[in-house]
Amino acid sequence: MQADLSPVIAATAHWLNRAYPPSGGALAAALCEVQARQAVTVAAWLRYPTAMDAALLGMAGPGGSARLDWVTGADAAGDRDTEHHPWRTWVDEVVASWAACLLTDPELAELAVTEVAGGEHTTATPAAFRRLLTPDATDRRAAALLRHPDLLAPVAGLHRDQLLDRLGSDEALVA
Repeated sequence: MQADLSPVIAATAHWLNRAYPPSGGALAAALCEVQARQAVTVAAWLRYPTAMDAALLGMAGPGGSARLDWVTGADAAGDRDTEHHPWRTWVDEVVASWAACLLTDPELAELAVTEVAGGEHTTATPAAFRRLLTPDATDRRAAALLRHPDLLAPVAGLHRDQLLDRLGSDEALVA
């Protein structure tokens, strides 16, 4: 059984970067990728907190990007089919939604990183998520679309309530 979340993390971060591309050149692309990957990593670790959860995901599969493409209006594009882009089958809708929430809400991101700090995924090495938690001006410029609350709202809204429940956020009680 596969207990590695790296295919889901890579595919979901790639989807976010394609849906909300960087603003600028190669440095901006790298900074945007790092921010997306950090948000997706935290979201995946929250969603699949144990090796057993990750192994079950590896067996069942994450579901793919079809609904996310539809929500963002990208479903009409010709390069969205999984036959020519098999990585799309490894995109996890819930993880993408949770990552969108983390990218647009610093307090929620801080809560999520604190939650995963004591989990199974971080026992081997300490994880640092500086670009997610405290992006500088260069990070923000590079990921202007990726961190724009209004642009990410359709994706973030898909599973925000589940994330709030998972984190035990007071915001979930108000909603």
